[in-house]
Amino acid sequence: MRCPYCHFEKTHVIDTSHDRRGGTRRRRVCEACGQRYTSYERPILATPLLIKKDGSREEFSREKLLGGIRVACAKRPISAADIERIAGEIESELQRMGQEEVKSRIVGDMVIGKLKELDLVAYVRYAIVYLRLDDLSSIRSEIDRLLTEQS
Repeated sequence: MRCPYCHFEKTHVIDTSHDRRGGTRRRRVCEACGQRYTSYERPILATPLLIKKDGSREEFSREKLLGGIRVACAKRPISAADIERIAGEIESELQRMGQEEVKSRIVGDMVIGKLKELDLVAYVRYAIVYLRLDDLSSIRSEIDRLLTEQS
């Protein structure tokens, strides 16, 4: 693997671990500059096409998913690792479905469920857009529902 810092071709693996989704995490050190970094290896499995509300289809984009989650989690005490984990879990669930196409609503439901477990403020931010909470009373009723669930 090429060093991302100096682009030297030889690196040394100092630690390897495996995650539950079949991926491999490797800690590496460059033999030229001595910098340490982490690389991830994931099997490439097909993700289904997403059927949008208007009937159009688009490829699943992990980056688009991460972007939406990051916006909802902005300025919250949520680590980048947690955001990556959520995206990875959702991508894995979609791959395990084994379908060629799924409604985009399924992805949105997965995101909203995981954000609800992780951080309620991020959940509300995402829900405002996803559930189309377009006035203060609908936002308030969603917050009241969450508070009732919590107690």
